Amino acid sequence: MFDISKDKRYFLVDGEPGFYLADTCWSAFTNISDEDWQYYLSVRKQQGFNVIQINMLWQWDSSATNLALLPFGKNADGTFDFSKRNDAYFDRAVRMVAQARDYGITVALVLLWCNYLPDTWATKLKATSLFPLDLVEEYAEYIAQRFAKYQPIYIISGDTDFPNDTVIEYYERALNAVKRVDPNGLTTLHIQGRADSLPKRLQNNSGLDFYMYQSGHNSAYQETTYLLAEKFAGEQPQKPVINSEPCYEQMGYSRKVYGRFNRFDVRRAAWQSVLSGASAGVTYGAHGIWSWHTASEDFDSSVGEAFEPPYDWHTALHFEGAWDYAYIKTFFESHHLHDIKPCQDIILGSPEIRAAQHEQAIYIYLPSNIKLQLKGDYQQYKISAVHLETKQTSMLDAKYNEDKQITTLAMHPFIGDALYILEK
Repeated sequence: MFDISKDKRYFLVDGEPGFYLADTCWSAFTNISDEDWQYYLSVRKQQGFNVIQINMLWQWDSSATNLALLPFGKNADGTFDFSKRNDAYFDRAVRMVAQARDYGITVALVLLWCNYLPDTWATKLKATSLFPLDLVEEYAEYIAQRFAKYQPIYIISGDTDFPNDTVIEYYERALNAVKRVDPNGLTTLHIQGRADSLPKRLQNNSGLDFYMYQSGHNSAYQETTYLLAEKFAGEQPQKPVINSEPCYEQMGYSRKVYGRFNRFDVRRAAWQSVLSGASAGVTYGAHGIWSWHTASEDFDSSVGEAFEPPYDWHTALHFEGAWDYAYIKTFFESHHLHDIKPCQDIILGSPEIRAAQHEQAIYIYLPSNIKLQLKGDYQQYKISAVHLETKQTSMLDAKYNEDKQITTLAMHPFIGDALYILEK
């Protein structure tokens, strides 16, 4: 079970400091067969994932499926009739969450993706079924009643902006309803890519337990991995911070820009996040898993941010980037870095290079190999470099210029990004 530390900076997992490592599987309840769900869980369990993020309802940009599993009945025009709940759908979802718990995995449930609310960016882009405001509390209470036994995390919103008070009221009602039924269940908000703030009504709600941000899939704004980490880590009230949607592995760049995010891109996004204030955990995504894509089925690239087609889920499940994210969790937990804090002021160079400190050890993420300059004298430190693709380790030399008060670290011997560890 996940809980929050007393200082509100990190998670406790079964009472001990722990790291939130989530996989993104928004479309699980509508698209995955029972047999495939078991296989998926077994793979992610082996890799060390302890959370799976799932949309409670139909994901508006999911891949097509032949399962015909939907949460509500439909009107004549094809929109959902939210007064006609499909209990068989929710019964199956409960079984799937229970099975995840058997694997030691917590499910984080998104209650209301933004396309179900009026006036959000998604609804303006494509008209879909709008959830009636007067049914929100009943729905949220129902979800909490059905799932509380399995200690889920409740992600109240999905990919949302907050264009007006009505949208805020939707999420406020849902948040309060969940907390009435399951006061010990953790809650958060999943917000639109690159959004850097929350409405104060929601941010100051005592029922909101931690912050999520989304650095997202736009290739032109990947610096938001660390800029938003810094922003939310400095917010009050203080809460744990997670990058809940960094760029997904093999996702096409948003807005049909040519190219896809590769293993290095997603690894860079993760390390830049966790060393910049979003140290409570991180979420991985594979293009083909979040939408649960089967090669024989369609994917509508015109919906949402217009992504290129995904890989078949059988392939996407085994993208190497998942192991890189699992390594971060193992590294943070084995080095007890739950209360690590950024120390960016020691870096002389690009802001893409990120630094954080825990006790007397310093951890630096270096995306591209250079002679790294640091403010201060680090000659007495034992300095090593971990090649983050192969996990090979090399020792590094350091030279201190007393006049300039700068330490220069030699280039590491690897091709690719590295984590520098400076230990006294």
